[in-house]
Amino acid sequence: MTKTLNKIAITGSSGFLGWHLRCWAKQMPSVEVIEVPDESFDSLESLSETIGSAGVVIHLAGMNRGPEAEVYETNLKLARNLAGALDRLGEAPVILFANSTHSFGDSPFGQSKREASALLAMWAKDRGARYVDVVLPHLFGEGGRPFYNSAFATFCHQLANGEEPQILQDGRVELIHAQRAASRFMELALDTETSGAVRIEGIPMQVSVLLAHLKSLYGSYAEGIIPDLSDPFHLDCFNTLRSYLYPTCYPMPLRLHTDTRGGLFEAVKTQHGGQAFLSSTHPGITRGRHYHHRKVERFLVVSGEAEIRIRRLFSMEVQVFRVSGAEPCFVDMPTFHAHEITNVGTRDLLTLFWSHEIFNPSDSDTYPEPVILNQ
Repeated sequence: MTKTLNKIAITGSSGFLGWHLRCWAKQMPSVEVIEVPDESFDSLESLSETIGSAGVVIHLAGMNRGPEAEVYETNLKLARNLAGALDRLGEAPVILFANSTHSFGDSPFGQSKREASALLAMWAKDRGARYVDVVLPHLFGEGGRPFYNSAFATFCHQLANGEEPQILQDGRVELIHAQRAASRFMELALDTETSGAVRIEGIPMQVSVLLAHLKSLYGSYAEGIIPDLSDPFHLDCFNTLRSYLYPTCYPMPLRLHTDTRGGLFEAVKTQHGGQAFLSSTHPGITRGRHYHHRKVERFLVVSGEAEIRIRRLFSMEVQVFRVSGAEPCFVDMPTFHAHEITNVGTRDLLTLFWSHEIFNPSDSDTYPEPVILNQ
């Protein structure tokens, strides 16, 4: 079976980093992603058939929470099964292994990651295959599971639900957004030379500093103010925090000030800047049908009746928000969600759109994607 470098199999594809890798790959038309579901590991035959002609295998599947002995055995078993399945294929693809900085320690999880990496490295050496041990710091980003993936996810969940986050241990973390890690994985996957250990660097800080930063972002947003997003790390943090507010806090109502002259409301308050524009949309017409990786984008109907529809990438579920110019409110689009707005009224719809960045045609961060699938 001929291996194809641009055909990439991802184990653990439904997990946190797996989802972000698939989101990143959507903008790479030359790359075909093969999703390897967890049940494929039930037999070597099933696993080898799923991987097929993939020229690269990114091994993310693993267990990082649970009884220590089970965590240890599960991660080693997954590595052994992957090696056995690849032997059945008769050819050796490139392997990228998602390792962790915990592998430098002595916890059962750290030991399992270290030994799994050694097992796969030996397999690759014996078969003349390229192997990359990708050592990751603490990941954060949209879709992280609170009380499982990270303290970052837990803090965001608690803030979004009106809870007071508690620091159990004010340790030091090294943070990187999952999309930046996904970008590096794809670079390494298509690179034909790099092998061995590759350490991805994050931003170090105390847990207490992280929590204070998230509280500051949340407090600003709760007061209707978009914080300063000029620092890419701050933008990543803000977009991640917003993802935990969606969908329950939208649409966000605006206070309408009225007097004998008419009405007034504050559409956007920001410490950052950006770009605003107004559009008119005829009855029955839809705008949007795209998604963004980094952009903070606001939809605010000024006049008319509209439906805003939003779908998370790789999901079939569509959230629908009915909005009206008679009751000023806004919906801020979550990143990695396809979105659209349709005029459902009988007259022209007037909508204010705002983005935290000025539109750049050469780097628009706008990717076409239908919201309603199979139509």
